[in-house]
Amino acid sequence: MFEGIANVWTPILPARELGRKPKAVELAGEAVVLFRDGRGGVGAMLDRCPHRGVKLSLGRVTEDGGLECPFHGWCFDRGGACVRVPLNEPPAHEQVRRAAVALPARDVGGLVWVFTGATAPGEPDVPEALTQPGWARWLHYEDWNCHWTRAMENMLDMPHVPFVHRTTIGRLQRAAMRRDSVMRIQLEETALGFRIRSELDGRPTQGALEWRRPNGMVLWLAPGAPPERGFRQHVFCVPLGATRTRLFVISTRTFLRYNPLGWLSDQFNRIIIHQDRAIVESSRPIEVPPPGDEPSSATDAPTLYFRRHYLRSRDVGAELGVVPASRLARRDGARGQGIEALHQEVT
Repeated sequence: MFEGIANVWTPILPARELGRKPKAVELAGEAVVLFRDGRGGVGAMLDRCPHRGVKLSLGRVTEDGGLECPFHGWCFDRGGACVRVPLNEPPAHEQVRRAAVALPARDVGGLVWVFTGATAPGEPDVPEALTQPGWARWLHYEDWNCHWTRAMENMLDMPHVPFVHRTTIGRLQRAAMRRDSVMRIQLEETALGFRIRSELDGRPTQGALEWRRPNGMVLWLAPGAPPERGFRQHVFCVPLGATRTRLFVISTRTFLRYNPLGWLSDQFNRIIIHQDRAIVESSRPIEVPPPGDEPSSATDAPTLYFRRHYLRSRDVGAELGVVPASRLARRDGARGQGIEALHQEVT
Protein backbone atom coordinates (compact mmCIF):
# COMPACT_ATOMS: atom_id res chain seq x y z
CA MET A 1 0.00 0.00 0.00
CA PHE A 2 0.88 3.67 -0.43
CA GLU A 3 3.64 2.98 -2.97
CA GLY A 4 6.40 5.58 -2.92
CA ILE A 5 5.18 7.29 0.24
CA ALA A 6 4.79 4.43 2.73
CA ASN A 7 5.37 4.69 6.48
CA VAL A 8 5.27 8.48 6.81
CA TRP A 9 2.95 11.06 8.32
CA THR A 10 1.25 13.21 5.71
CA PRO A 11 -1.64 15.70 5.81
CA ILE A 12 -4.63 14.69 3.73
CA LEU A 13 -7.51 17.05 4.63
CA PRO A 14 -8.11 20.40 6.37
CA ALA A 15 -9.40 19.62 9.84
CA ARG A 16 -12.29 22.03 9.31
CA GLU A 17 -13.72 19.72 6.61
CA LEU A 18 -14.03 16.68 8.85
CA GLY A 19 -17.36 16.94 10.64
CA ARG A 20 -19.74 14.45 12.22
CA LYS A 21 -20.08 12.25 9.17
CA PRO A 22 -17.37 9.90 7.85
CA LYS A 23 -15.31 11.39 5.03
CA ALA A 24 -14.01 9.41 2.06
CA VAL A 25 -10.57 10.43 0.76
CA GLU A 26 -7.96 8.91 -1.52
CA LEU A 27 -4.32 8.69 -0.46
CA ALA A 28 -1.63 7.32 -2.79
CA GLY A 29 -4.16 5.21 -4.64
CA GLU A 30 -5.82 3.81 -1.51
CA ALA A 31 -9.41 4.54 -0.49
CA VAL A 32 -9.41 5.81 3.11
CA VAL A 33 -12.23 6.86 5.43
CA LEU A 34 -11.74 9.53 8.10
CA PHE A 35 -14.04 10.13 11.07
CA ARG A 36 -14.19 11.83 14.46
CA ASP A 37 -14.90 9.73 17.52
CA GLY A 38 -16.75 12.50 19.37
CA ARG A 39 -14.10 12.70 22.09
CA GLY A 40 -11.49 14.78 20.28
CA GLY A 41 -9.89 11.90 18.41
CA VAL A 42 -9.65 11.25 14.68
CA GLY A 43 -9.89 7.79 13.16
CA ALA A 44 -8.71 6.53 9.78
CA MET A 45 -9.25 3.17 8.09
CA LEU A 46 -9.04 1.69 4.66
CA ASP A 47 -12.47 2.39 3.21
CA ARG A 48 -13.52 -1.24 3.00
CA CYS A 49 -15.52 -3.34 5.41
CA PRO A 50 -13.80 -6.73 5.92
CA HIS A 51 -17.20 -8.46 5.81
CA ARG A 52 -18.40 -7.78 2.24
CA GLY A 53 -16.13 -5.02 0.98
CA VAL A 54 -18.63 -2.16 1.29
CA LYS A 55 -17.34 1.40 1.73
CA LEU A 56 -17.30 2.28 5.40
CA SER A 57 -17.55 5.95 4.46
CA LEU A 58 -21.21 5.28 3.58
CA GLY A 59 -21.87 4.31 7.19
CA ARG A 60 -22.18 6.38 10.34
CA VAL A 61 -20.30 7.25 13.51
CA THR A 62 -21.90 5.53 16.50
CA GLU A 63 -22.69 7.09 19.87
CA ASP A 64 -19.58 5.52 21.38
CA GLY A 65 -17.30 6.91 18.64
CA GLY A 66 -16.99 3.83 16.47
CA LEU A 67 -17.68 3.41 12.76
CA GLU A 68 -20.69 1.41 11.65
CA CYS A 69 -20.83 -0.31 8.26
CA PRO A 70 -23.94 0.66 6.27
CA PHE A 71 -24.53 -2.89 4.96
CA HIS A 72 -24.89 -5.14 8.02
CA GLY A 73 -24.12 -2.78 10.90
CA TRP A 74 -20.74 -4.22 11.86
CA CYS A 75 -19.04 -1.73 14.19
CA PHE A 76 -15.35 -0.92 14.46
CA ASP A 77 -13.47 1.16 17.01
CA ARG A 78 -10.70 3.64 16.08
CA GLY A 79 -8.14 0.85 16.23
CA GLY A 80 -10.07 -1.18 13.65
CA ALA A 81 -11.28 -3.85 16.09
CA CYS A 82 -14.73 -5.24 15.37
CA VAL A 83 -16.72 -4.54 18.52
CA ARG A 84 -20.20 -5.58 17.38
CA VAL A 85 -21.80 -7.92 14.84
CA PRO A 86 -25.57 -7.33 14.99
CA LEU A 87 -27.92 -10.31 15.00
CA ASN A 88 -25.02 -12.65 15.77
CA GLU A 89 -23.06 -13.97 18.72
CA PRO A 90 -19.62 -14.55 17.21
CA PRO A 91 -17.02 -16.35 19.35
CA ALA A 92 -14.49 -13.95 20.84
CA HIS A 93 -11.53 -15.77 19.27
CA GLU A 94 -12.92 -15.06 15.80
CA GLN A 95 -13.11 -11.29 16.24
CA VAL A 96 -9.55 -10.68 15.03
CA ARG A 97 -10.53 -11.94 11.58
CA ARG A 98 -13.27 -9.33 11.44
CA ALA A 99 -11.02 -6.33 12.07
CA ALA A 100 -10.85 -3.40 9.67
CA VAL A 101 -7.47 -1.98 8.60
CA ALA A 102 -6.89 1.07 10.78
CA LEU A 103 -4.29 3.79 10.21
CA PRO A 104 -2.91 6.20 12.82
CA ALA A 105 -4.48 9.66 12.43
CA ARG A 106 -4.14 13.01 14.19
CA ASP A 107 -5.72 16.47 14.07
CA VAL A 108 -2.78 18.90 14.42
CA GLY A 109 -2.09 22.38 13.08
CA GLY A 110 -5.40 22.66 11.25
CA LEU A 111 -4.77 19.49 9.24
CA VAL A 112 -5.78 15.85 9.50
CA TRP A 113 -2.60 13.75 9.35
CA VAL A 114 -2.55 10.07 8.41
CA PHE A 115 0.33 7.66 8.83
CA THR A 116 0.74 5.51 5.72
CA GLY A 117 1.40 2.33 7.63
CA ALA A 118 -0.08 0.22 10.42
CA THR A 119 2.10 1.44 13.31
CA ALA A 120 3.54 4.94 13.61
CA PRO A 121 6.96 5.25 15.29
CA GLY A 122 6.02 8.65 16.72
CA GLU A 123 3.85 11.70 16.23
CA PRO A 124 3.73 13.88 13.09
CA ASP A 125 6.51 16.48 13.01
CA VAL A 126 4.39 19.56 12.36
CA PRO A 127 6.06 22.92 11.58
CA GLU A 128 5.92 25.14 14.66
CA ALA A 129 4.17 28.07 12.95
CA LEU A 130 1.13 25.83 12.36
CA THR A 131 0.63 25.13 16.06
CA GLN A 132 2.10 27.99 18.10
CA PRO A 133 -0.05 30.98 19.19
CA GLY A 134 0.57 34.41 17.69
CA TRP A 135 0.54 33.34 14.04
CA ALA A 136 -2.11 34.28 11.49
CA ARG A 137 -2.75 31.35 9.16
CA TRP A 138 -4.29 31.11 5.69
CA LEU A 139 -4.91 27.59 4.39
CA HIS A 140 -5.68 26.85 0.78
CA TYR A 141 -5.66 23.56 -1.08
CA GLU A 142 -6.39 22.35 -4.57
CA ASP A 143 -5.89 19.18 -6.60
CA TRP A 144 -3.43 19.14 -9.49
CA ASN A 145 -3.23 16.73 -12.43
CA CYS A 146 0.31 15.51 -11.83
CA HIS A 147 2.41 13.02 -9.91
CA TRP A 148 3.24 14.34 -6.44
CA THR A 149 6.99 14.18 -7.08
CA ARG A 150 6.70 16.73 -9.89
CA ALA A 151 4.88 19.15 -7.62
CA MET A 152 7.38 18.58 -4.80
CA GLU A 153 10.49 19.17 -6.86
CA ASN A 154 8.96 22.35 -8.28
CA MET A 155 8.63 23.65 -4.73
CA LEU A 156 12.34 22.93 -4.14
CA ASP A 157 13.47 24.62 -7.35
CA MET A 158 14.81 28.17 -6.93
CA PRO A 159 16.05 29.15 -10.44
CA HIS A 160 12.54 28.94 -11.92
CA VAL A 161 11.35 31.92 -9.86
CA PRO A 162 12.46 34.78 -12.22
CA PHE A 163 10.93 32.93 -15.19
CA VAL A 164 7.70 31.25 -14.05
CA HIS A 165 6.96 34.07 -11.60
CA ARG A 166 8.37 36.96 -13.62
CA THR A 167 5.24 39.05 -13.01
CA THR A 168 4.90 38.26 -9.30
CA ILE A 169 7.48 37.16 -6.72
CA GLY A 170 10.26 36.86 -9.31
CA ARG A 171 9.89 40.34 -10.77
CA LEU A 172 12.64 42.02 -8.74
CA GLN A 173 15.03 39.12 -9.15
CA ARG A 174 14.51 39.14 -12.90
CA ALA A 175 15.15 42.89 -13.03
CA ALA A 176 18.48 42.35 -11.23
CA MET A 177 19.62 39.62 -13.61
CA ARG A 178 22.20 40.18 -16.33
CA ARG A 179 22.83 37.95 -19.31
CA ASP A 180 25.87 36.49 -17.53
CA SER A 181 24.33 36.31 -14.04
CA VAL A 182 25.13 33.24 -11.93
CA MET A 183 23.06 31.72 -9.15
CA ARG A 184 24.78 29.59 -6.54
CA ILE A 185 22.89 27.19 -4.31
CA GLN A 186 23.98 26.31 -0.79
CA LEU A 187 22.41 23.06 0.39
CA GLU A 188 22.69 21.92 4.00
CA GLU A 189 21.40 18.61 5.31
CA THR A 190 19.07 18.78 8.32
CA ALA A 191 17.49 16.19 10.57
CA LEU A 192 14.28 16.39 8.51
CA GLY A 193 15.73 16.86 5.01
CA PHE A 194 17.72 19.88 3.87
CA ARG A 195 17.78 23.67 3.84
CA ILE A 196 18.61 25.79 0.80
CA ARG A 197 19.99 29.31 0.48
CA SER A 198 20.97 30.97 -2.77
CA GLU A 199 23.02 33.85 -4.10
CA LEU A 200 22.62 35.78 -7.33
CA ASP A 201 25.90 37.29 -8.52
CA GLY A 202 27.27 37.02 -5.00
CA ARG A 203 24.29 38.70 -3.33
CA PRO A 204 21.99 36.60 -1.11
CA THR A 205 18.48 36.19 -2.45
CA GLN A 206 15.53 36.66 -0.15
CA GLY A 207 14.70 33.89 2.27
CA ALA A 208 15.63 30.27 2.79
CA LEU A 209 13.85 27.10 1.79
CA GLU A 210 13.53 23.93 3.84
CA TRP A 211 12.56 20.47 2.57
CA ARG A 212 10.85 18.26 5.16
CA ARG A 213 10.87 14.63 4.07
CA PRO A 214 9.07 13.36 2.17
CA ASN A 215 6.52 15.86 0.84
CA GLY A 216 6.73 19.12 2.79
CA MET A 217 8.39 22.48 2.21
CA VAL A 218 8.78 25.62 4.31
CA LEU A 219 9.84 28.94 2.80
CA TRP A 220 11.34 31.33 5.36
CA LEU A 221 11.11 34.89 4.05
CA ALA A 222 12.79 36.28 7.15
CA PRO A 223 15.28 33.52 8.09
CA GLY A 224 17.15 35.76 10.53
CA ALA A 225 14.05 36.69 12.53
CA PRO A 226 13.42 35.18 15.97
CA PRO A 227 11.68 31.78 15.77
CA GLU A 228 8.43 33.24 17.06
CA ARG A 229 8.25 35.99 14.41
CA GLY A 230 8.28 36.40 10.65
CA PHE A 231 6.57 35.05 7.54
CA ARG A 232 6.64 31.43 6.45
CA GLN A 233 5.03 29.65 3.53
CA HIS A 234 4.25 25.96 4.00
CA VAL A 235 3.52 23.58 1.14
CA PHE A 236 2.60 19.89 1.27
CA CYS A 237 2.36 17.79 -1.91
CA VAL A 238 0.09 14.85 -1.12
CA PRO A 239 -0.44 12.01 -3.61
CA LEU A 240 -4.07 11.12 -4.21
CA GLY A 241 -3.44 8.84 -7.18
CA ALA A 242 -0.76 8.26 -9.79
CA THR A 243 -1.69 11.45 -11.65
CA ARG A 244 -3.43 13.52 -8.98
CA THR A 245 -1.81 15.54 -6.23
CA ARG A 246 -3.37 17.58 -3.44
CA LEU A 247 -1.41 20.76 -2.83
CA PHE A 248 -1.75 22.37 0.58
CA VAL A 249 -0.49 25.96 0.87
CA ILE A 250 -0.46 27.50 4.34
CA SER A 251 0.80 31.05 4.80
CA THR A 252 1.71 32.03 8.35
CA ARG A 253 2.74 35.46 9.63
CA THR A 254 3.05 37.35 12.88
CA PHE A 255 2.15 40.72 11.33
CA LEU A 256 -1.02 42.07 9.64
CA ARG A 257 -2.97 39.56 11.66
CA TYR A 258 -6.16 41.61 11.66
CA ASN A 259 -5.44 43.90 8.72
CA PRO A 260 -7.19 43.71 5.29
CA LEU A 261 -3.74 43.92 3.67
CA GLY A 262 -3.03 40.50 5.13
CA TRP A 263 -6.07 39.11 3.31
CA LEU A 264 -4.86 40.64 0.05
CA SER A 265 -1.47 39.04 0.56
CA ASP A 266 -3.10 35.66 0.98
CA GLN A 267 -5.12 36.06 -2.21
CA PHE A 268 -1.92 36.99 -4.06
CA ASN A 269 -0.64 33.53 -3.21
CA ARG A 270 -3.35 32.00 -5.39
CA ILE A 271 -1.90 33.75 -8.44
CA ILE A 272 1.58 32.44 -7.65
CA ILE A 273 0.30 28.88 -7.16
CA HIS A 274 -1.50 28.88 -10.49
CA GLN A 275 1.64 30.06 -12.28
CA ASP A 276 3.35 26.95 -10.91
CA ARG A 277 0.43 24.68 -11.70
CA ALA A 278 0.46 25.28 -15.44
CA ILE A 279 4.15 24.37 -15.60
CA VAL A 280 4.01 21.32 -13.33
CA GLU A 281 1.01 19.75 -15.05
CA SER A 282 2.84 19.92 -18.39
CA SER A 283 5.88 17.94 -17.16
CA ARG A 284 6.68 14.60 -18.80
CA PRO A 285 7.22 11.87 -17.86
CA ILE A 286 4.51 11.99 -15.24
CA GLU A 287 6.76 10.76 -12.41
CA VAL A 288 10.21 12.27 -11.87
CA PRO A 289 12.79 10.18 -13.77
CA PRO A 290 16.21 9.09 -12.46
CA PRO A 291 18.68 12.01 -12.32
CA GLY A 292 20.77 10.62 -15.18
CA ASP A 293 17.84 10.53 -17.62
CA GLU A 294 17.81 14.31 -18.10
CA PRO A 295 20.56 16.92 -18.47
CA SER A 296 21.01 19.01 -15.32
CA SER A 297 22.97 22.00 -14.08
CA ALA A 298 24.49 23.10 -10.78
CA THR A 299 21.32 24.91 -9.67
CA ASP A 300 19.43 21.59 -9.91
CA ALA A 301 21.22 20.17 -6.86
CA PRO A 302 18.14 20.32 -4.55
CA THR A 303 15.79 18.63 -6.99
CA LEU A 304 18.37 15.96 -7.84
CA TYR A 305 18.86 15.30 -4.13
CA PHE A 306 15.10 14.90 -3.75
CA ARG A 307 14.85 12.60 -6.78
CA ARG A 308 17.53 10.30 -5.51
CA HIS A 309 15.97 10.11 -2.08
CA TYR A 310 12.55 9.35 -3.53
CA LEU A 311 13.65 6.81 -6.12
CA ARG A 312 15.96 4.90 -3.79
CA SER A 313 13.32 4.83 -1.09
CA ARG A 314 10.70 3.60 -3.53
CA ASP A 315 12.92 0.99 -5.13
CA VAL A 316 14.21 -0.59 -1.93
CA GLY A 317 10.90 -0.27 -0.09
CA ALA A 318 12.49 2.02 2.50
CA GLU A 319 10.58 4.07 5.02
CA LEU A 320 10.50 7.53 3.52
CA GLY A 321 11.27 10.15 6.10
CA VAL A 322 12.85 7.61 8.47
CA VAL A 323 15.84 6.26 6.56
CA PRO A 324 18.29 9.08 5.71
CA ALA A 325 19.23 9.47 2.06
CA SER A 326 22.90 8.96 2.92
CA ARG A 327 22.14 5.54 4.42
CA LEU A 328 20.08 4.57 1.38
CA ALA A 329 22.99 5.50 -0.87
CA ARG A 330 25.36 3.30 1.13
CA ARG A 331 22.85 0.47 1.11
CA ASP A 332 22.36 0.24 -2.64
CA GLY A 333 25.93 1.14 -3.58
CA ALA A 334 24.89 4.03 -5.79
CA ARG A 335 27.39 6.76 -6.51
CA GLY A 336 26.83 10.36 -5.50
CA GLN A 337 26.57 9.70 -1.77
CA GLY A 338 26.07 13.05 -0.10
CA ILE A 339 25.87 16.66 -1.09
CA GLU A 340 29.50 17.24 -2.05
CA ALA A 341 29.45 14.36 -4.53
CA LEU A 342 26.17 15.63 -5.90
CA HIS A 343 27.61 19.10 -6.52
CA GLN A 344 30.61 17.53 -8.30
CA GLU A 345 28.34 15.53 -10.58
CA VAL A 346 26.21 18.45 -11.77
CA THR A 347 29.18 20.82 -12.14
